[in-house]
Amino acid sequence: MPDPVRPAYNQLDQLPDRDPQETAEWRESLDAVTKAAGPQRADYLMRRALEHASQTEGSTLPGLLETEYVNTIPTADEPEFPGDEAMEARITAWNRWNAAAMVTRGSKDGLGGHIATFASAAWLYETGFQHFFRGKEGDGSGDQLYIQGHASPGIYARAFLEGRLTEDHLDHFRREAGGEGLPSYPHPRRLPWLWEFPTVSMGLGPISAIYQARFNRYLEHRGIKDTSNSHVWAFLGDGEMDEPESTAALALAGREGLDNLTFVINCNLQRLDGPVRPNFKIVQELEAQFRAAGWNVVKSLWGQAWDEVFAQDADGALVRRLRETPDAQFQTYATRDAAYIRDHFFGANDSLKRIGQGLSDAKIIELFQTSRAGHEPRKVYAAYKAAVEHKGAPTVILAQTVKGYTLGAGFESRNANHQMKKLTGEEFRAMRDLLELPIPDSALEGDTVPYWRPAEDSPEMEYLRKRRAELDGPAPARKVTPKPLPMPSDKAFDALKKGSGSQEIATTMAFVRLVKDLMRDKETGKRWVPVVPDEARTFGMESLFPSAGLYSPVGQTYDPVDRDQLLYYKEAKNGQILNEGITEAGALADFTAAATAYATHGEPMIPFYIFYSMFGFQRTADQFWALADQLGRGFVIGATAGRTTMTGEGLQHADGHSHLIASTNPAALSYDPAFAYEVAVIVKEGLRRMYGENAEDVFYYLTVYNETKVQPPMPEGVEEGILKGLYRFKEAEGTTDKAPKTQLLASGTAIHWALEAQRMLAEEWDVAADVWSAPSWTELRRDALECDAARLKGEDRVPYVTRALAGAEGPVVAVSDWMRAVPDQIAPWVEQDWVSIGTDGFGLSDTREAARRYFGVDPQSVVVQVLAALSRRGEVKAETVKEAAEKYGL
Repeated sequence: MPDPVRPAYNQLDQLPDRDPQETAEWRESLDAVTKAAGPQRADYLMRRALEHASQTEGSTLPGLLETEYVNTIPTADEPEFPGDEAMEARITAWNRWNAAAMVTRGSKDGLGGHIATFASAAWLYETGFQHFFRGKEGDGSGDQLYIQGHASPGIYARAFLEGRLTEDHLDHFRREAGGEGLPSYPHPRRLPWLWEFPTVSMGLGPISAIYQARFNRYLEHRGIKDTSNSHVWAFLGDGEMDEPESTAALALAGREGLDNLTFVINCNLQRLDGPVRPNFKIVQELEAQFRAAGWNVVKSLWGQAWDEVFAQDADGALVRRLRETPDAQFQTYATRDAAYIRDHFFGANDSLKRIGQGLSDAKIIELFQTSRAGHEPRKVYAAYKAAVEHKGAPTVILAQTVKGYTLGAGFESRNANHQMKKLTGEEFRAMRDLLELPIPDSALEGDTVPYWRPAEDSPEMEYLRKRRAELDGPAPARKVTPKPLPMPSDKAFDALKKGSGSQEIATTMAFVRLVKDLMRDKETGKRWVPVVPDEARTFGMESLFPSAGLYSPVGQTYDPVDRDQLLYYKEAKNGQILNEGITEAGALADFTAAATAYATHGEPMIPFYIFYSMFGFQRTADQFWALADQLGRGFVIGATAGRTTMTGEGLQHADGHSHLIASTNPAALSYDPAFAYEVAVIVKEGLRRMYGENAEDVFYYLTVYNETKVQPPMPEGVEEGILKGLYRFKEAEGTTDKAPKTQLLASGTAIHWALEAQRMLAEEWDVAADVWSAPSWTELRRDALECDAARLKGEDRVPYVTRALAGAEGPVVAVSDWMRAVPDQIAPWVEQDWVSIGTDGFGLSDTREAARRYFGVDPQSVVVQVLAALSRRGEVKAETVKEAAEKYGL
């Protein structure tokens, strides 16, 4: 990394120096060393002094953020390797071969796949599988493995070697339409017995792993499950670390000392199309980032062949040259001949020339093209052991490798190797010879390269099975043991169904009251996990603070400023609320860990994530998709919903479209309840579907509003309509027998505009309007789509929305606080004339009344839209529409 510009001032000048003469002597000593032995020697001595100071009891001196470009663990300090290295090398070779064969075989049909990533990371995974990664046959949790998405062929290859997959499975890599294929990447929804975590949407793996490790601690601190033996391993690419989510939560992991977490970053110095840091050094940059965030950093860069060369570096010239060489140049060294490297690398100064003169061409090629710590199991083992034994902080291992390693000169370190999907027959023969695999030439004569593995009773297979048995079974693995939760009593739900009497409450408050009561349930109350990104008071959730407490791994180390108040800010080690600060990405990562605990730990939890307006589905839609992939269950609450209820907040806050985004997620059951009793019915059904017998892999999205209204009691017989998405709430009244008829459909807070419009239409225009509540436009559409598909198979099924509106007279006018595309989802299945009005466009700051008038969704605008629809049918004169518009100032 470039040296920073030093400021002219010194912050220490504001502090007293009790012995200025001693300070001056230290400075003079440093100056003398610099003059006599050069600045490099002075740097070395200062680093040694700083290292010693950091180990001195009572010292608070911070360590360096960046160290030399060498291994953290010297070869002499590496622990004894406990395995049979030759045996493990053969097993790894089989995995390399079968991964490459699988992708190459599929490429004949244009299916593609990635080879180079696993080729570079093979030993990073194999060392873990042989010595560290715990399966689920012990305590049921095991370790949590976040596999780098592009390395999936290697994981399939190992599962094939273990007998968990067959050749037929491998031949169905990326062939899923028939139902038996292997997904391209780690997708739990597609292969739910193997994959636990979806990771190929780059950046989501790192943040999810951090919050998974944190949630493991949460479960332990709350006494729900002992997770002390679970370790989270996240395998990442150095290019992936550019994603903002990759580093967004590093400080959280460091701050909370998550020593149950290890990041393994495969530093092959290449992203998808070229070098990660062409003119800089990604390893040094990442080291500084992680150290600054409080992580333990282990750099595993160079193979053992470098040791004798470093031993000759008496004046530090070699180390300096390695540090100053940018990554793109080092990639070039990995593909050029020894003469080029002698000239460009060792020719930089006399000290390097002397070192280079003592090296043969073969040695130089070995150093710069193959000798990386990430390709040597002893060095990988040493790094992993250091990681799991380190206490008080998470560990990141920066392991340097060659992308495309063992795949031949056409692959290794090439900018395009991410896009290279197959090997030629000649390349496979070269790979076989390099890996010393016992595959005869005759097996390679055909057009299809064969899969290969040792016999079931071979020493390799016995070794592999024994190692996994000692580590509690296969990994990765996803295991679900049904554990239905008892339904809470009806008391909490009945309270909302009774209505609020004369009191005005918002549906946001109704939901919070419901959950507060459900959290008191003796059987399931402790399993609720409230997740809030720093807006709890906005949502009226401060009443949960003293009773449930906010989770903190250190408890409360201060006196809260509001301690003398009833609803004071209470943190506790066994706190139930996860109040994440201003991070929707972190909050949703929390939610995901809780929503999948039924599989990860065999402990069903009931998370509800409540967020502010559009900062949920819009901001983190990719994470919601990953949540669906991971088969998460729980409640997502879009509070302060709607585009016009957010008075004064403006363009980037007013949400009129999250239901449209949510409708694209097949696992999201989306509801926009109008009344408190609808909230009660939906939540009760959600608990049954997600946590009862035959639990489903779905999650619920509810939008609730901050607009206070009197909440009516629940009419009889509306439960089915609430859950399916539509029911008649109030029939027309007060009109003549000849009054034209219309149907007003509304969701959420728009029900109140429809009810007022109903009154105005009757009293002022003699139009009879029935008002329907539409709690879910999306569920109505999905039901209709299923009916359409069934009819293609000869079944006689009519969509619920069509049946519900059958016989309803007049045009249908739909209104909501959402853009028109939300209710328009059901238009094709409404037999009546269809009109929708909504809040299309950007939000704006104003009063609710003014905003609704601006968007044309206030009661007066609804009235005019109804009259216009009736006019088109010839049931109302055109002059009446104009008269109404003028009357209301539209």
